[in-house]
Amino acid sequence: MRGEAENTIRPLDHLALMGADEAPALVLRGGTLSFNDLRTRVSRLAGWLSSRVPEKGARIASWVAKGELACLMPLAAARAGLVHVPVNPLLKHAQVAHILADSGAAMLVATPARLSGLQESDVPESCALVGEGDALAEAEAQHGDLPPSSADPNELAAILYTSGSTGKPKGVMLSHANMWLGAESVAAYLGMQPDDRTLAVLPLSFDYGQNQLLSTWYAGACVVPLDYLTPRDVVKAIERHGVTTLAAVPPLWVQLAELDWPPETAAKLRRLTNSGGALTPDLVRSLRALFPPARLFAMYGLTEAFRSTFLDPDLIDSHPTSMGTAIPHADVLVIRDDGEVAADGEEGELVHCGPLVAQGYWQDPERTAERFKPAPKASHYGGTAVWSGDRVKRDSDGLLYFVGRRDAMIKSAGNRISPQEIEDAALATGLVAEAVAFGLPDERLGQAIHLVVRAAPGTSGIEEEFAHKLMQELPNFMQPKQIHWRETMPVGPNGKIDRTGLRAELAA
Repeated sequence: MRGEAENTIRPLDHLALMGADEAPALVLRGGTLSFNDLRTRVSRLAGWLSSRVPEKGARIASWVAKGELACLMPLAAARAGLVHVPVNPLLKHAQVAHILADSGAAMLVATPARLSGLQESDVPESCALVGEGDALAEAEAQHGDLPPSSADPNELAAILYTSGSTGKPKGVMLSHANMWLGAESVAAYLGMQPDDRTLAVLPLSFDYGQNQLLSTWYAGACVVPLDYLTPRDVVKAIERHGVTTLAAVPPLWVQLAELDWPPETAAKLRRLTNSGGALTPDLVRSLRALFPPARLFAMYGLTEAFRSTFLDPDLIDSHPTSMGTAIPHADVLVIRDDGEVAADGEEGELVHCGPLVAQGYWQDPERTAERFKPAPKASHYGGTAVWSGDRVKRDSDGLLYFVGRRDAMIKSAGNRISPQEIEDAALATGLVAEAVAFGLPDERLGQAIHLVVRAAPGTSGIEEEFAHKLMQELPNFMQPKQIHWRETMPVGPNGKIDRTGLRAELAA
């Protein structure tokens, strides 16, 4: 590591040591854990993990709701010298099977309902299955406490699976240093204090979802995890727990902005943070009117480098569409196709350099080489950079603006979704012969998934059966908003399906 980060990095589990002993750290259904309680439970869970999986560097997957185990596992696995693989609770068995096989997970800790939904072929022989309740009970009974680790900060601490533009999810490798510095960076620019309370509504399997925990604990503050059913649940939780910090994605902000907020509840919020898609100017105005005392942070990031930019809240009214500037510990450059730094107002690729850059894709050197390349010579960090594929511009004030994506990824409700993964699931039903998925602009979702299909020969009246099979095989956030049936698919000059033409036809 170089620069300002060099002397600040510690093993990830040391985040449990940041708060005052009796200060609140985590609000659970059964009561509130102090930082002293947090340290004890992380230590015991780490001891249990170490006894069950003694091999250092082994992967431990968790597929649970947002409760005690989900919150403790990132620190406990790190303390035990293991690599945590959090699985999105919304995934179905096929995606989980891929993650277990690809990561080589030695253990999956999951809720009984999720375990019962797995098929025998989904679980590798080398992967042990443990119920969430059993794991917590055994850890509490065992008393095999582990002291804070002395791990090298460059050691692997987590693998986060994210959809790739070419199909199955790929695992992004994050070190202790990546996650520690991400927590430090966000806590710093948000100005978080020990008396803050963060309502953790984002999934903990996402990079920023995990950072809800990590940055809050870095500041010695308290996390309130919430698996909400309706937006009204968010309002109630803010009132009940005195929440000061809320991170969300644009579709949730749209829903929250449509509610009638008691003024005293809205006034509790000190800061609002957005990720997973851009805020529209209208939504910015709505949020500013609803929460006038709160500072609104618009942010941009990618799992391969966690978070890249944020916009100073003082500029959100005058520059509502800007991505802002680089966060602490990040060096963000706009690079032309010829490799040179773009001039003001000139379009280029966003390239993220510095110690937040991940270690690459798990067991995938080919795709790693495509995205993780030597930093441009203009970077003051040097080393490896993430070449994002996103096209941006920088204005004369140094503010960045998003232009578009180079690849075909669909960004819907804060999720990055692979079109090919949807197409593969459609073809696997055996009911369609061709399938094309893409995203179209949607006011609530950012992009809505549209699927164009041609029925397999000899089939008829299969529309309902096809939709049902997709519901069985794909998680809810990957479900098409609309399925379009075609007798023939348009073909371009190269003989391939004319995806551009289909998109233009449906967008008209």
